[in-house]
Amino acid sequence: MNFVTRAGLSLWARKGRTLITLATFLVISVMVLAGVLIDHATARAERDARRSVGAEVTLDMDMDQMTAGGQLTAPRIDSATVDKMGALPQVRSYSYTVWDRALLRGGAKLVEGVADSMGMGPHGTMGIGVLDSSLLPDFRSGKFTLLSGKHLTSADRNKKRLLIEERLARKNHLKAGDRVTLAGNDEKTTGEFTVSGVYRDPRPTGQADAEYGISPANMVYGTVGGLASLDPQQHGAPQVAKATFLLKDADRQGAFTGGAERIGGSALAGFKLEANDKAVRQMTGPLKSVRSTATVAMWLMAVAGAAVLALLVNLAVKQRRREYGVLLAMGEKRGRMIAQQALETALVAALAIGIGALCAPDLTQRAGQALLGKEAAAAERKLDSWKPPPPGSTGLDQGRDPDDEPVENADPIDSITVASSPSDLVTVGAVGLGIVLLATAVPAGAVLRLHPRAILTKGT
Repeated sequence: MNFVTRAGLSLWARKGRTLITLATFLVISVMVLAGVLIDHATARAERDARRSVGAEVTLDMDMDQMTAGGQLTAPRIDSATVDKMGALPQVRSYSYTVWDRALLRGGAKLVEGVADSMGMGPHGTMGIGVLDSSLLPDFRSGKFTLLSGKHLTSADRNKKRLLIEERLARKNHLKAGDRVTLAGNDEKTTGEFTVSGVYRDPRPTGQADAEYGISPANMVYGTVGGLASLDPQQHGAPQVAKATFLLKDADRQGAFTGGAERIGGSALAGFKLEANDKAVRQMTGPLKSVRSTATVAMWLMAVAGAAVLALLVNLAVKQRRREYGVLLAMGEKRGRMIAQQALETALVAALAIGIGALCAPDLTQRAGQALLGKEAAAAERKLDSWKPPPPGSTGLDQGRDPDDEPVENADPIDSITVASSPSDLVTVGAVGLGIVLLATAVPAGAVLRLHPRAILTKGT
């Protein structure tokens, strides 16, 4: 009788032990498959989030580099160079800003708010030229709201158009389509601009903008070409102070940064390219937590299961010593006896994996969803509890880091979809095969040490 037939007869004859081994392997297979399914489901959700949100890479002045080099003026880079960076295949869209003082003319008045802390003069404010206003972080996050009109776009770059805040529009009875006259920093060069849109900034009128030091009510955004026309010394392409690149996929940050550095070369002196995937991290935080928990549980169960099965198989060897003694006396090879033991365990494991494959996806969906729901709820509470530092304070002395400010419209992901595939079963099968080998390795040593004469005469 070959060892394959003996393995089948042995499993049938020892139904109790077979059922115990089956139950043990079923628990192991379900836990391992659940870990694999959760890992794949969270990875898919994270990948989808990265593709939908992309990543923001900012080109901004490098204060450390400027300080070390003794540079006193803010660096500028030619907009044509930035346009080449924006044409890289990793970029979904991009924008850049130029800025200078602009003065209201034609009887228009500023909103009374913050004192003239930046030397703007009685009619002066900050004119910020943008390539695409919809890509400004405050508009993308939902902090700023476009109330009427339309955003400035790259198609408008050489037109004289503006976005103005609703309080400035209300004070001067302006609406989309009206015209406003601005003067440049020399207070002589003027231009007539069309109001493209009116937006809302929720900050109080008396709260100075952290970067420009003027009232948020008086901030004026214009087209880069339009505001550049107010500078009579401007020749050629406008000089950019800051640029923002929205990538197609957050995983392509490295490729974009490398390409941008090659294009920029020495022109990037005083600048730094800094990736900001804060929205992605905020959305995928609960996924990472669930994945790590599931992975740890999976490996703990696999190791514990291998130990339990090794004990069961070792106990079976002791109970079958007389059977093995008879087989050895009949000339059976020890290798075939070890193969029989491994085959018995493998057959039970295969049946357990098959049963586990039927019930694991539904159980994993429920358990994974419940666990992710708790993690997402905890993350939401943490985001909701964040409060901005008081005006005039960085908040660091109060334990409030401004960099921890939540990103708008980037809620933590609270749902996953579990789906099994043939590759998942292959993974579980490989883990199961490893456990079978581990479980039979220790008893195999006992089989190799058996002596048929001692077993049959003394029972040992």
